[in-house]
Amino acid sequence: MKQSQLLAGFHAVTARARHAPESMETVYADEQRRDKRMQVMLRQLAEKGVKVHLASAERLDDVAGSVKHQGVVAIVSPLSQAQDIEEIFEDLTGPGLFLVLDGVTDPHNLGACLRTANAAGTHAVLAPKDRAVGLSAVVQRVSCGAAETTPYLMVTNLARTIRTLKSKGVWIVGTTEDAEQTIDEVDLTLPTAWVMGAEGEGMRRLTRELCDVLVRIPMSGSVESLNVSVATGVCLFETVRQRRQKTT
Repeated sequence: MKQSQLLAGFHAVTARARHAPESMETVYADEQRRDKRMQVMLRQLAEKGVKVHLASAERLDDVAGSVKHQGVVAIVSPLSQAQDIEEIFEDLTGPGLFLVLDGVTDPHNLGACLRTANAAGTHAVLAPKDRAVGLSAVVQRVSCGAAETTPYLMVTNLARTIRTLKSKGVWIVGTTEDAEQTIDEVDLTLPTAWVMGAEGEGMRRLTRELCDVLVRIPMSGSVESLNVSVATGVCLFETVRQRRQKTT
């Protein structure tokens, strides 16, 4: 049996209530907060049939540990998501869109990447088990509920998974600041997997060699690179732009 998970913060808790209220085991809210934001959330939870226990700030701190909770914490049952890449392809309609994170270890970066991936309609986010952060409470909070609905697959062998994507006709596009082509010079209307390297280190050698093409984000300022979550957003929404343009 999977262990219960901790969700903290308004976005993470309300997103779970919206998608799967039956999975919410216990919800604690700060008994001292009576502001509009809290009242709106309490009303939304009540409408979903979720019972809320009012508790002291000290109790919330104890339950949340080091995670910032904004006055609301929930203990929830894990949601069932796709467990491997084959499951993703079984339900896939239209050209696939994937995000491969080769070694992102900062939970804030992962949470932001998941949020952006969800907004762009990405079908799955892939990462290696040995060089990545899991779905911690911090990731859940920063993702603002995206971790609830966008599959995050931690794979044993990232190179093998990339080869599987290639065998299914997915175009592997790697990002590196020394590439000759820019992101708007490649066809992203094809089934595409974006590969983003680790913070500071970039892609590993084998990952880079498996890419079908390497591209860079055109930069006009003095900085040499973008934060991985910002770069992810730029690349994914260039894909969205091209695909929308093709259908109009």
